Amino acid sequence: MTPPAVRAADRAVVLIAEELSPATVEALGPDFEVRHCDGADRAALLAAIADADAVLVRSATRIDAEALAAAPRLRVVARAGVGLDNIDVRAATMAGVMVVNAPTSNIVSAAELAVALMLAAARHVSPAHAALRDGEWKRARYTGIELYEKTVGVVGLGRIGVLVAQRLAAFGMNVIAYDPYVQAGRAAQVGVRLVDLATLLAESDFMSVHLPKTPETIGLIGAAELAAARPGLVLVNAARGGIVDEAALYDALSNGRIAAAGLDVFATEPNTDSPLLTLENVVATPHLGASTQEAQEKAGLSVARSVVLALAGELVPDAVNVQGGLIAEDVRPGIPLTEKLGRIFTGVAGEVAQQIDVEVRGEITDNDVKVLELAALKGVFTDVIEHAVSYVNAPLLAAERGTAVRLVTEPDSPDHRNLITIRGTLADGSQVSVSGTLMGINQRERLVEVNGYDIDLEPTDHLAFFAYRDRPGMVGTVGQILGAAGVNIAGMQVSRNAKGGEALVALSVDTAIPAEVLADIESAMGAHHARTVDLV
Repeated sequence: MTPPAVRAADRAVVLIAEELSPATVEALGPDFEVRHCDGADRAALLAAIADADAVLVRSATRIDAEALAAAPRLRVVARAGVGLDNIDVRAATMAGVMVVNAPTSNIVSAAELAVALMLAAARHVSPAHAALRDGEWKRARYTGIELYEKTVGVVGLGRIGVLVAQRLAAFGMNVIAYDPYVQAGRAAQVGVRLVDLATLLAESDFMSVHLPKTPETIGLIGAAELAAARPGLVLVNAARGGIVDEAALYDALSNGRIAAAGLDVFATEPNTDSPLLTLENVVATPHLGASTQEAQEKAGLSVARSVVLALAGELVPDAVNVQGGLIAEDVRPGIPLTEKLGRIFTGVAGEVAQQIDVEVRGEITDNDVKVLELAALKGVFTDVIEHAVSYVNAPLLAAERGTAVRLVTEPDSPDHRNLITIRGTLADGSQVSVSGTLMGINQRERLVEVNGYDIDLEPTDHLAFFAYRDRPGMVGTVGQILGAAGVNIAGMQVSRNAKGGEALVALSVDTAIPAEVLADIESAMGAHHARTVDLV
């Protein structure tokens, strides 16, 4: 038996469980220890994944609850492709493991195959080739139809549907589309007229399906829809099996209601004995939509980049179990600041809040800022949870602890170009708040408010906050005790609500303040609130 590999102490382990392009490994860079195993060999996978920080797979490797349980260090599962049927996304989410895929890697390949199937079905390419190979020259029997000036109905106007529409428009086709989640204006931008499904069926000479497989789309094109279709329709499905009812399609093709079909997908795969394969007016391929060299290369490069981001603690736009999605460039600098604010919030509060509002104000709200809610939650729970907190499991942790979370956005920000505030209610009904902003061309992080007190402090690795009754000598007292303890003050802010009223001292220091020193300061000041926050 091969002994387990010895882990390099300073490098994360990336496990490649299936054959990927050399460019994928190169894209990971030199900072990781890259290992390989046969993911289809269950025993080999479970042994190899035990020490992995990330695993890259295609379709043959099953990452389920058992595999996740065997991988205590695992932080990210990367599927070099679009489908996730072989990955238990819910189990990964519960384990705090990010799941990423390559959603755009195969869109050109899939669109081109849909067009290829449409042309092949329209011109009887498959049966004509089979006849010729059998020594038969049957020109008259395989007379086809042109695409030019015909109407094509695109069902599903997502990224692949748009590419198909653009390519078919270049053939001189009139393109219409059905997609209840796309606005008419968006369709018009790509030269497509948006219609309902009934209209599409009635008007289309050709139809191409490009919908995801969901409970709502399974069986969407059934017997009733095929019966309502324009006679002689050529139907293509290169999306997902089950969207078109295969039994109904067989009947419609057999009786001539539907002229021909081009299929790349089936409800059950692999599938070599479908009745549809017995029909001469069907051209079929074994789920080849993503099977091009270019698509495989793009998928590998995409997930390699995602793994690098994930292991660096960055948010990954292609993570499928993280809310938010694509992150605007103007929002990105606010992510680390917001995470720090979350940690400061919990440090100041000293407990988990019952209600948290993540308030975002200013120009930044022109973008989708949902990611800042995630960053805040990650920060809030980082120092109170015994296991790793990630952008994946932070919302689950909040739900488990009964913490209600709300994102509040407001375009107006009177004092700062942009302002991020985390405001929460504790068990006793008291309120805690911290606010931060980014300043100047260099986007310097600044802590600008704590519990209603205005301050201006860099959120460095070590911070301290003391709330007390305003009176002379308190600043000197803090400095004297810290100096005696060998703790150097890097920055200090004093804020008060009124002369002789309540005041706050906020400090950034070069090293952590020991607990006994914090207690000495609290006692000497008569502080009614003393907290340290260490962000290292």
